[in-house]
Amino acid sequence: MSVYWIILFLVLLFIELATVNLVSIWFAVGAFVAFITSFFTDSVLIQLLVFVVISVVSLFITLPLVKKFKKKEKIVPTNLDRVIGKEVEVTKEIKSNHYGEVQVFGTTWTATGEGTFKVGEKAIVDKIDGVKLIVKKEEKK
Repeated sequence: MSVYWIILFLVLLFIELATVNLVSIWFAVGAFVAFITSFFTDSVLIQLLVFVVISVVSLFITLPLVKKFKKKEKIVPTNLDRVIGKEVEVTKEIKSNHYGEVQVFGTTWTATGEGTFKVGEKAIVDKIDGVKLIVKKEEKK
């Protein structure tokens, strides 16, 4: 049975080396310990139990370390993301379900929104729909 454990260990190790993420290292450790256990007992049930227990224990021991050192994806706002929530000036009248234009960061955008927005009126960018801004009335303070 020890041959099967060493083959499983090598396959899992190969999978781990072939991928960028940690996906099978814990099971490779479990297979290696089960391989060592196979020298002391012929019971497949005990070897399988050692494999499962060691795999789970090594997973739970190393998981906090992996989370700590794993690179967290940082969301970098793009030019589009930064206009959401910003105050804009209406440069072409906007009516319900009709497009107008607004000026934001020196750029003219096509915009729409609920209600009517007169030229020169201020609005807030609520969201982006494709290449159009959805604006809402500026809240009174």
